[in-house]
Amino acid sequence: MIGPLIGMVHLGALPGAPRFAGDFAAVLAAAVADAAALAEAGFDALLVENYGDAPFFADDVPPVTIAALTRAVAAVRDAATLPVGVNVLRNDALAALAVAAATGAAFIRVNVLAGSMSTDQGVLTGRAAEVARARAALCPSVSILADVFVKHAVPPATLALEQAAAETWERAAADGLIVTGTGTGHPTSLDEIARVGAAAPGAPLYAGSGVEAANVAAVLRVADGVIVGTSLKRDGVTVAPVDPARARALAEAARASSAP
Repeated sequence: MIGPLIGMVHLGALPGAPRFAGDFAAVLAAAVADAAALAEAGFDALLVENYGDAPFFADDVPPVTIAALTRAVAAVRDAATLPVGVNVLRNDALAALAVAAATGAAFIRVNVLAGSMSTDQGVLTGRAAEVARARAALCPSVSILADVFVKHAVPPATLALEQAAAETWERAAADGLIVTGTGTGHPTSLDEIARVGAAAPGAPLYAGSGVEAANVAAVLRVADGVIVGTSLKRDGVTVAPVDPARARALAEAARASSAP
């Protein structure tokens, strides 16, 4: 397992994205500052994603996005001596593996690794066979954390959470499973985490949204780890910089929950 506390580094809009402001150096500086704040607060790992690039491509992002992400992940890795992961929104796992191979990242996040989900980008379809083969060829030590019923998406009407979890873990070769609420910052159901764990025995489980200092202890009683972003930001605004006091408070609450 990568570690129980994974902090989000939400990148601003990258070159080529509609909201890119023309100053890539500023985007990198903000990412490095957030990474340093999370490391200082006591987080175990960092996850970098192109959050500012909305509206997102469903799967294959353009080369300029991959190039910019590679530079950003490398900058974050150099700024904080923690394992670093990459998520290429919305669902370009092959690009994430390429970035990981080029930067030495430790893991990637894949929103839909198996099956399909309906989203505002259209239907996202898992490409587990391609992803597994690309990892074996490019970066076999990189771990794959995969969402089960990812946020901002609707599953097929006949697909049960338990079936999706079992297939993502057993058949799609995920190394860990992520359970989220319905959207960014929305609480993750503790019952759903437990159901995913029962359906995929042995899978490391992460809560992927809605975790804050007030509930992290309860979440860590049913999950192995958490991926935290919004609650760590200034005034709880996802696109704001990391607030060091909020980050420390959550890390301290998490550590206290595991103390004997």
